[in-house]
Amino acid sequence: MSKPPVLEASATATTKFLPNLFELVDSLAADFATRAATHDRDSSFPFENFDTLHKAKLLSLTIPVEFGGLAVGYTTACKVIEKIASGDASTALVLTMHYLQHANAARHRRWHPAVYEKLCRESVEGIALLNAARVEPELGTPARGGLPATIAKRTPDGWSITGHKQYTTGSPILRYFVVWARTDDDEPQVGSFLVPRDIPGVKIVETWDHLGMRATGSHDLILADVCIPPEYALDVRPAKAWSQPDPLMLAAGSLLLSALYQGVATAARDWLVEYLNERSPTNLGASLATLPNFQTAVGEIEALLYANHRLIYSLAADIDRGEHHTNVNLSAQTVKYLATSNAIKAVEIGVQLIGNPGLSKKNPLERHYRDVLCSRIHTPQNDVICSALGRSALSITAGDR
Repeated sequence: MSKPPVLEASATATTKFLPNLFELVDSLAADFATRAATHDRDSSFPFENFDTLHKAKLLSLTIPVEFGGLAVGYTTACKVIEKIASGDASTALVLTMHYLQHANAARHRRWHPAVYEKLCRESVEGIALLNAARVEPELGTPARGGLPATIAKRTPDGWSITGHKQYTTGSPILRYFVVWARTDDDEPQVGSFLVPRDIPGVKIVETWDHLGMRATGSHDLILADVCIPPEYALDVRPAKAWSQPDPLMLAAGSLLLSALYQGVATAARDWLVEYLNERSPTNLGASLATLPNFQTAVGEIEALLYANHRLIYSLAADIDRGEHHTNVNLSAQTVKYLATSNAIKAVEIGVQLIGNPGLSKKNPLERHYRDVLCSRIHTPQNDVICSALGRSALSITAGDR
């Protein structure tokens, strides 16, 4: 067990710079909620939310203090994401990916030092978001293996990148794309290349038309002979060198995504409670909240959300204290599997409980239901998690399959 060398200054940094952090986040989430339905309906990107997040210094939470960030712990990052998601899940997903890119870069420090400092300071000073561009039409998600079709060719001045990426979350606002590609060597190397959005050869094709998370702008990214300097090869290694990823980096993704969908389910619960207290059918003469079967159903939702809270924040606290083991990634995957499953079930209970109003577009429960279902598509997906858990329990390694 060892204390992670990133996100370690949570209490000091948060107290110094944002003494009322959670009160601030509460107010922002309430504001974002007033526009969430419009952005969902139009599949429009919530640019104004990120302007507000920047002014509130919330784009720099996982950036090291040495570069002007707050370096908060996993517990604080999860709480912020959960609350923002309760207001607008799409905004929270883009923010999650930005947090993860910076947190992971701060942890491993493999990126060129000057480039990394530049990215950090730009994010502190303005709206300079970044996210990975990994999924491809033929490859799918690289988490399931295989080499990317996106090619990085060596040039006298650096690299030339050509490829097609899908589901690039936040593409309307991202200043940089962290592109997963392979080199054109006889024995290809694989890794991440930094591509600024405002250079020749970069094109966004607006393909995102999804069931949920409709305001994330997760469009296609087309790269045609995009030239970048040599230091923008952020972390490029032989393919075999990627076989043992940092378990704590993987765990961070599972934890923050769990917190995000906990926020969606909590927002659904809050709306449902208000609806049941306000709805008083004439034949009942009292609110629906007085009916025992409704109370039982809401109680089940409460139990699911309580379990999620304990799972997410107990593991986050363990990591912040350095009290985690080498299997922390599998622990975080288990939390993601349970928390997202519980979140879906919690929202489904509400939809089933009230019938037609739960699926009416004039009520936010319908949007929360579509958004929470998207938890199933994030890496690692449920079958991968359960397979890993099963092999661990049976003491079977991946090579023994």
